[in-house]
Parts: sequence; C-alpha cells; structure tokens
Amino acid sequence: MLRHATKRITGLGLAESRLSTPAATRILPRFYHERVVDHYNNPRNVGAFDKNDPTVGTGLVGAPACGDVMKLQIKVDEQTGKITDACFKTFGCGSAIASSSVATEWVKGKQMEEVLTIKNTEIAKHLSLPPVKLHCSMLAEDAIKAAVKDYETKRGKSVASATDKIAEA
Repeated sequence: MLRHATKRITGLGLAESRLSTPAATRILPRFYHERVVDHYNNPRNVGAFDKNDPTVGTGLVGAPACGDVMKLQIKVDEQTGKITDACFKTFGCGSAIASSSVATEWVKGKQMEEVLTIKNTEIAKHLSLPPVKLHCSMLAEDAIKAAVKDYETKRGKSVASATDKIAEA
C-alpha cells in the first residue's frame, strides 16, 4: 500500500490509473520534489530520546488546520553547547515528515544560537515546497525553537536547583 501511495505521490504508475479511471473523474496529480519523496521514503533520525534527560530539549508543535503534529528533540553537549544528536516523530503529510527530517539533519553539530537562525523559508526552498505546504516548514522551524526553549528551561531549573543546594549547605 505504501508503494502504491508513493507512486501516486510521485506521479509514477499513472498510466494504469488513467486506463481504469473515466475521464470525468480524473484528477491531475500533484508532483512532489525528489527531496521530499526521498525524505518521506527514507526519513532521517526518526525516534525519541528520554524527555526527562536534562541534556534533551523537546519541541512539540501542531497545526490545527491540517492536523499535522511534530515532535522534534535535540540532545545537547552541556560543555560545548553543541547539538550532538536530534530526532523526530511526525504525524502528518509527506511534506511535514520531510521538513522534520531535514530539520534534524540541519541542527546536528550546530551551536544552540546557530540553529535558531534556521528559517522555514530555507527548509521550504530546499524541499521546493509549494505555497500550500509552507505550513509544514513553519512547523519545523517552530519545533526547533520549542526544543531549544525546553532545553534552556531545563538547564535553568538544574542550575537553580544546584544553586539552592549550595545555598543550603
């Protein structure tokens, strides 16, 4: 079934569908860019980290209009502030999955401040997303920001609790 859906998404296998579908009910296919299809068929960094790990930041965002939900997590080296690993889980269309996959690839090995400069327009341009799918790249940008914010919140709490323990001693 996935293979059939992929053929429909990419426009392959249209010859047999044209033969079996009456002309009045035919709908022109939408073609996705090969990068979207690649990241959809072979998503990078799918998975999850322990959200209670103090070195992990979790961003959970959604788009009520289309039902896409994206969870992006980053693992940060506390000494250097570099993102050492990233993963995602996305419930959504092929463009949302591809945007998540690209985002996790782009944040790895970068400093926290640097990943905050990644813009949805860069992701959309890289994947050649049509205007109707720009919200997917916006979700990816929002997920990156939410993950960084979550990490910084956790770090602030751990620094505060360590300071409290020193003050009590």
